[in-house]
Amino acid sequence: MTSPIPSIEVASSTTKLPRKYDVLINFNGEDIRRKFVSHLDSVLSAVGLTTFLHHDNGVKPMHEPILNLCRVAIVVFTQTYSQSAWCLHQLQQIIQWHQTYCKHVLPVYYEIQPSDIRLQKGDFGKAFETTAHQTFSAQELEHGMSRWSHALTKAANFFGWDESNHRSDAELVDKIVKSVLNLPVMSATKFPVGLQSNVEDLIRTIKDKSSEVCIVGITGAGGSGKTTLAKAIYNQIHDTFREKSFIEDIGQVSRPRGHRGLQEQFLFDVLKTKVEITSVDMGRRMIRERLTGRRVFLVLDDLTENFTLFDLWECREWFSGGTVIIITTRDVDLPRILKVDSVFGIKLMSAKESLELLSWHAFREPKPKEEYNDLAESVVTHCGGLPLALEVVGNCLFERTKKEWKSVLLKLEKIPLHNVQQKLKISFDGLRNEIEKDLFIDICCSFVGEGRAYVTKILNDCGVDADSGIRVLIECSLITVKKNNKLGMHPLLQEMGREIIREIDEEEFWREWPPGFDDAEYVLTDNTGRRAIERLPVKLRSVRREPSRLLKHTENSDSLSKKLRWISLDWFSSEYLPDEFYLHEAIAIDLKHSDLRFVLKEPQVLANSESCDVSLPSDNLPYWLAYMGEGNSVSFTVPWDRDMKGMALSVVYLSTPEIVATECLTGVLIVNYTKCTLQIHNYDTITSFNDIDWQCIMSNLGPKDKVEIFVTFGDELVVKNTILYLICGESNYLKKEIESKKNCLLRFITKIVMCDFW
Repeated sequence: MTSPIPSIEVASSTTKLPRKYDVLINFNGEDIRRKFVSHLDSVLSAVGLTTFLHHDNGVKPMHEPILNLCRVAIVVFTQTYSQSAWCLHQLQQIIQWHQTYCKHVLPVYYEIQPSDIRLQKGDFGKAFETTAHQTFSAQELEHGMSRWSHALTKAANFFGWDESNHRSDAELVDKIVKSVLNLPVMSATKFPVGLQSNVEDLIRTIKDKSSEVCIVGITGAGGSGKTTLAKAIYNQIHDTFREKSFIEDIGQVSRPRGHRGLQEQFLFDVLKTKVEITSVDMGRRMIRERLTGRRVFLVLDDLTENFTLFDLWECREWFSGGTVIIITTRDVDLPRILKVDSVFGIKLMSAKESLELLSWHAFREPKPKEEYNDLAESVVTHCGGLPLALEVVGNCLFERTKKEWKSVLLKLEKIPLHNVQQKLKISFDGLRNEIEKDLFIDICCSFVGEGRAYVTKILNDCGVDADSGIRVLIECSLITVKKNNKLGMHPLLQEMGREIIREIDEEEFWREWPPGFDDAEYVLTDNTGRRAIERLPVKLRSVRREPSRLLKHTENSDSLSKKLRWISLDWFSSEYLPDEFYLHEAIAIDLKHSDLRFVLKEPQVLANSESCDVSLPSDNLPYWLAYMGEGNSVSFTVPWDRDMKGMALSVVYLSTPEIVATECLTGVLIVNYTKCTLQIHNYDTITSFNDIDWQCIMSNLGPKDKVEIFVTFGDELVVKNTILYLICGESNYLKKEIESKKNCLLRFITKIVMCDFW
């Protein structure tokens, strides 16, 4: 009964393949092929796009997968689509192709409702079940149907077209073809309602000034779609520039190092090399010297009056004609101050556009379900035409009952039209449980801009189910994942999160931003130091200030530091932590850009044997023997006069914005040259040796043995040094009786010491 999942392959092994297909059209049935698909194929070909018709019985098994040669897949859903096991198998591959290579998948609903596809209901659902029973054995049925169902639901959640919303097939084909031709626009946002016309207007302005340095300002309220519009334009024309940079959310980028950080980011983007800037004047000089006469494309997102990457009017003398600079800002006066050439004010979405955008998020369809239409129109009225509010509220209402819709509408009616934050808070209030709410607060205050895998690891170690929680927050549009797999958050949502913290009952827990510190530097405390730490990790920063000053901003700092789980010490200026700073509960210490040389003057890496991502003392204390090796290996001789109780490995790597260590330590190799033995320990994620591994390691290490340890990494990391610490007891000649007592072995591997050697 089971049919194998075929690969999507070429029609003939002897056919000479074109180098690339622009569009693959996936469908089922000769009727749809002769009508709609033939028209779509004809128009796509007429505008110069290469197509491949991919349907049941239309492709014979061949050698080379066709999907790898395609740029976009159009899936035409009809009532007969689910009658074909072949189509359902291929849809699985298309979804996997999308997830692996980030390619575009565009669904078309022809004489069928999108909800029938997404939920597998109606005649489509009945045919789906029949096909599954005919295809899979009893043992495989549940798993097979689940795979198909996931693929259908995923595809139906993409932005697409419903045939019933168009006057004719010709109009539908015209819209599809225009969207395919402008696909970069679609990658700027999940549902690009009303975006294309604005993109065309701005690109027309840029082309009119193609011989000059063109500076364009995009203004609008927070959440109005300024960044989305700038992304869409950047995606559409950036290929025509060699030197280009898109600096999103300038406030976030500049937070660690101020304007110097912005200048470094800009130069890194355009020159593809890391530079270190010690002053703003130096940065301005380097930009002028290295880019004078160059044609540059630069987008500066969320600009403020304090911005000093360089004076925009100066760049007219530096850069060549054809240079394009786009700024986005909430400040309507800033473009005039900066003397930009053109200002584009984002208009609020019309009622029709607002309803469509809300519907895509709330129903995954371009229009509301009939029984929800009045409710949806009322929600749209209170969202004020802001795309961010429509997106967040719409996702909050996805798959909710009419009663829940009415409850949300009641809240919206009480919120003043201009109070966007309170509208966004409705989505936060709609999260299913306190764990998801706490997770949002954690990310809002501590993890925006951090790598997703790194954040997941930290939160999981704090007892939070971060994997599923982050997925929920992404689906709710409360957080985003950027191309470099770092977590992002809209500035308005981040402001909303911080406002929530201020409103939380002081008896439960409270956070404080001490006077004189910017928002990036804060301390968590509460009455006992217990509940707050159990609920969320802590980020502690001191920028060029003595650590004792930071700790003095809170009472009971000793109690607080004992409970810290995750500590960020980037840009920490002191070489030592204060004596009263304890790390008993620490899971990880982030040392990027830190002057810290010794985490502790004396070892405290502990009351338990749990692994801990911390830096260890780098000097040779009596019971800590330190060895350093170049690259990803370190050599040592097993001490003959001491009892070795444990070992710790610390890896120093070079990092860039594109390469960040996550769950990348894949294995440890221990070579004993004296005994001629090799031990290999492979782990998906390795934090510590288990008891069996440790006993195996120790059984192969004898006094005076010559040993070398290798660490293996993924993610193309460049390892600078590998440091080994042997944790030893007192001399065997002096303390033989200690062997009979209980000892707590410290057996852990420090995966990363977050040092940045830029």
